[in-house]
Amino acid sequence: MRGYGIAVLLSLVAAIGWAQMTTDLPFELKILDEKQAPLIGATVELLGSASPTPLQMAVSDEGGLINFVLKANTTYTLKIRYVGYAELSTELKSETVTTQKLSLSLQPDSKTLEGVTVSGRKSFIQRVQGKTIVNVDASVTNAGTTVLEVLEKSPGVMVDRNGGLSLMGKTGVLVLIDDKPTYLSGAELTNLLSGMSSTQVDQIELITNPSAKYDASGNAGIINIKTKKNKQKGFNGNLTTAYGQGFYPKSNNSLAFNYRNGRFNSYLTYSSNFNTNYTRLYALREYYNQNDQLESRLDQPTLLVNQSFNNTLKTGFDYSLSDKTTLGLGLTGITNRRKGSGNARVAWETPLGQIDSSIATQSSSSGRFRSGGFNVYGKHNFSKTQQLSVDFDWLKYDIDNSQLFLNSLLAAGGYNEGARGYLPSLLEIASLKVDYSWQINDNGKWEAGYKNSNIDTDNTADYEIGNGTAWYQDYGKTNRFLYQENIHALYSSYEQKLDRLSFQVGLRYERTNYDAHQLGNVERPDSAFSRKYAGFFPSGYLSYQLDSSNVLTLTAGRRLDRPAFQHLNPFVNILNKYTYERGNPFFQPQYTWNLELSHQYKDFLTTAVSYGIIRNYFSQLFLSEGEDILIYTRGNVGKMYNLGLSVAANFSPAKWWSFNGQVIFNKKDFQGFQDSNYSSSVAQINFSVNNQFQLGKVYSGEISGSYTTRSRNDIQELLYDSGQLSFGVSRPVLKKQGTLKLSVRDLLHTRIMEGLTDFPDAEEYFIIHWDSRVVNLAFSYRFGKPLKSARRNGGAASDEMERVGN
Repeated sequence: MRGYGIAVLLSLVAAIGWAQMTTDLPFELKILDEKQAPLIGATVELLGSASPTPLQMAVSDEGGLINFVLKANTTYTLKIRYVGYAELSTELKSETVTTQKLSLSLQPDSKTLEGVTVSGRKSFIQRVQGKTIVNVDASVTNAGTTVLEVLEKSPGVMVDRNGGLSLMGKTGVLVLIDDKPTYLSGAELTNLLSGMSSTQVDQIELITNPSAKYDASGNAGIINIKTKKNKQKGFNGNLTTAYGQGFYPKSNNSLAFNYRNGRFNSYLTYSSNFNTNYTRLYALREYYNQNDQLESRLDQPTLLVNQSFNNTLKTGFDYSLSDKTTLGLGLTGITNRRKGSGNARVAWETPLGQIDSSIATQSSSSGRFRSGGFNVYGKHNFSKTQQLSVDFDWLKYDIDNSQLFLNSLLAAGGYNEGARGYLPSLLEIASLKVDYSWQINDNGKWEAGYKNSNIDTDNTADYEIGNGTAWYQDYGKTNRFLYQENIHALYSSYEQKLDRLSFQVGLRYERTNYDAHQLGNVERPDSAFSRKYAGFFPSGYLSYQLDSSNVLTLTAGRRLDRPAFQHLNPFVNILNKYTYERGNPFFQPQYTWNLELSHQYKDFLTTAVSYGIIRNYFSQLFLSEGEDILIYTRGNVGKMYNLGLSVAANFSPAKWWSFNGQVIFNKKDFQGFQDSNYSSSVAQINFSVNNQFQLGKVYSGEISGSYTTRSRNDIQELLYDSGQLSFGVSRPVLKKQGTLKLSVRDLLHTRIMEGLTDFPDAEEYFIIHWDSRVVNLAFSYRFGKPLKSARRNGGAASDEMERVGN
């Protein structure tokens, strides 16, 4: 890797020298609202004096900023649009260009309708090049919810029964928090997101076609959860508290402080989440002989009650050494305690439905999740057109889980037996990232960087079996698994705008090495395995401005998904008496090519057609062990082809009504092999709508919902249709410094998961109900004067966040 480092260093030196010779003028444009606060996501068109065709289109960032490189002695025209605000058109004269900086304020598009004044507000959904932005606070029904619940109602996002996320009908999503990885997947990622209050979150970015700057992981793209940054001067704060009542109570609370004075900015945020809920599961498994005749049935009703208490603390500071150099430190700590209990009664039945035997199972579980980490970063601006940033992240997870199963045969002379396990995990990650960007000319930008991440995990599975009187070590399931992984990555990308045409081309190289060691015991020998693989991942887009209202964009890219760390561990996890989960040491990464053609008409309508091919497709695998035990594992089964169509609209049917809707169609074809050739397909449709209302002078309201037809994420599992409907109302209080919100989530209690799984020589129907119909009452109070704070840089973390299983 020394050669790569020298090449990157020489490139940076050459870039700095070239940039210093350019005579073009950097120009910074800041877009503000009527209260002089930054507007995020404002669309700006830059036009020349001789042609009405835009020379460039851009979108303001979280500080309301857009950077151009303009020609001296040239006059331009700016057109600025933002939903709910009046369009602004202004001439940018040559003397203004020479000043290199300009701030413009937009005014709400306020009109009187039947005596009611309607003012503009931030749109719930915004769509810009390559991403969809969800403004969390703009939705009333997000009050009192968790981040996972916000994701469930975000356009194009679905959550499966195992906590896996899909985006635009495709599985394999890289989840980031403030551009940093959590390094979690499966149950632990679900626990983290369900313990995180939505009041902590400002925006959620849904990026379906990431550039080469992002990690190559994430077949479906990236979900970036951006937490709130206090942009107020002096000592300021924000308090939010919410109470929810479903079948069980829930509570979300957060408190944020910020102190800013001159070059120094510090912050502290604390949040807590208390949640009690239930899961009601019914499964009917039917076994068949070699002649496809029904032999027996396994009836499995189960009720689980879970309780969790989560605490999150974030603190840090930024300090500007000069106008060009900023340093910062961030610290994060999370604790989460969970406990649960379950009751199930499993009945073996004859083909005619007569009960042959019945077993009652009582279960309990407990978990403790602790994490701590820090981020050190620095940013230096060599000039208005060149920037270098360095990030170092260190993160550690300490996870303890235990489970207990007690089984009793309900018959004369029946037996009592049990199984219990202690499952601790340790995970330590260190990551370094270096990024360089250079605005070459009016419309050209080059970016390059390097990243290295190192991951160490230590997982233990300690199982015992009981006969009703004593407990004995279960050496068949007990083991210890050690895993170490190192990833090197280099990337370079170039973006250029030429009159009506704009494009970006990028290339990323990633090399992965890992070593795994499964320790033995008195009944099992040690085993070890290693693997090395590398690849190039090109990406880019080509966009053509048909006119001032219509844009065509073609995007393409290659991506990969690595198996979750613990999915490589061949240890056993007990799900119930007749179903186990086991890792697969032969699990390999999957690779994807994605292609998309989209059309955008102003901010009103976006349509797209996409096609993707996945090789070494990740799938659930079901193996038989003995006469009645099924092993649930994961592996590579073949290919998956995905044809997608989407239509998204954002408009106002009336001055008091704002509508946002999206329809996504996916045609999926699966081809694979497990004992025999498998193939399956599905045509599925997902609908999501969000209606925002201004109700008189004070109240705001919302009605939102989603619906998904029959769908598939796996070659052997079909999911039936489901959906949910929510509504809410809010009003300002305490001289508009506070807000009250009342909402009902899943009003009709239709958010269920129902489906059919095809096992070897068996099939299983299942249906799952959750404590999802919840009434929430939330109160928030804020104080301080709006002022843009120093913009924090992204961390060094990447795709590994997705890959830690439980």
